[in-house]
Amino acid sequence: MTPPRGFEPPPYPFHRLGDVEKLARAHDGGMVDCSVGTPCDPPPEFVLQAMASSGTERGYPESAGSAALRRAASEWMGRRFGVEIGIDGVSACVGTKEFVASVAQYLHLRDPERDVVLYPAVSYPTYAMGALLAGCRAVPVPPRSADGSGLALERIDPGDAARALALWSNSPSNPTGGLDDLGAAAAWGRAHGVPVLSDECYCEFTWRGPARSILEHGTEGVLAVHSLSKRSNLAGARVGFYAGDPEIVRYLTELRRHAGLMVPGPVQAGAVAALGDDRHVAEQRARYLERLDFMAASLSAADCPAGLPEGSFYLWVPVPESLGDGWALAEELARHGGLLVSPGEFYGPDAARHVRVAVVQPMERLALAAERLASSGWSAAR
Repeated sequence: MTPPRGFEPPPYPFHRLGDVEKLARAHDGGMVDCSVGTPCDPPPEFVLQAMASSGTERGYPESAGSAALRRAASEWMGRRFGVEIGIDGVSACVGTKEFVASVAQYLHLRDPERDVVLYPAVSYPTYAMGALLAGCRAVPVPPRSADGSGLALERIDPGDAARALALWSNSPSNPTGGLDDLGAAAAWGRAHGVPVLSDECYCEFTWRGPARSILEHGTEGVLAVHSLSKRSNLAGARVGFYAGDPEIVRYLTELRRHAGLMVPGPVQAGAVAALGDDRHVAEQRARYLERLDFMAASLSAADCPAGLPEGSFYLWVPVPESLGDGWALAEELARHGGLLVSPGEFYGPDAARHVRVAVVQPMERLALAAERLASSGWSAAR
């Protein structure tokens, strides 16, 4: 008897890069992996020391995060955005991807009549996957800009708005690097009674103007989601937090406590140290800006124009007319430069004519890829 089949998860996007990866690995000196936004620089030594000496290994950690962690997050938001968020409006999560993937199911329990999750049409795929895992409809919001950035809120179908469980925003955007109008998103959510979830994990790498948060527009009906993975090179530690409307934070904290979601105690101690220091973030900003400038110039020299983003550490590169789509450009960059990038299709069907380049590799590795492209004589225009 054949067992019944329910939901079948699609292939994980980056696992589809196998054939392109083989082309990149064939080069002497190996592949230069700019496909995934995995930090390659070391975390601060004082953060590692805080983890090693916390003495918190034996007991269960507080699911919401220790008072010290929530206070550190509150103080950081005060320094960075000029907002006052009490620790009752802050709670920890086990890395923000976990939160993004799970929050829809918890909000659906809170309001079962609503079953639509709105998210940017060109975006990190976990927003849509979180909706599917919750048994909800994932509805993309058209972009404001031609490159796929922003939310065209006026184009949301009224029927979808009436059934919306949440609206996701992401600024600076992954993958486009664009900045959105977070005040407009907050106002739309309040007008329609829809919680707005603002993924702000790249806010420290904002290049056009200061870092910004939806919390600058009040906390009613909104949550800002923040990660230490990018700002402090702690992706392997899995620690982040969400902050905003105290009632939504309380509700989610209680549910997550029942689910046993806890950031390990030593990691919480490291996060306190990391959030208390801005100097290492300034140093990381300088590294990423140097790499963005270098790779944008290198790709442009190969007739593959790449403009600098408004934020994030990604180059969102349009596919030249001479090539078909993002897969074709990804293959060319792998073949001629040993450079592995992400086809835009990973971020939605509207993104198929782009590739995303994550400038996470050290300068010497990026320079190797650039030298290969130059010496091969490859041009995207041919």
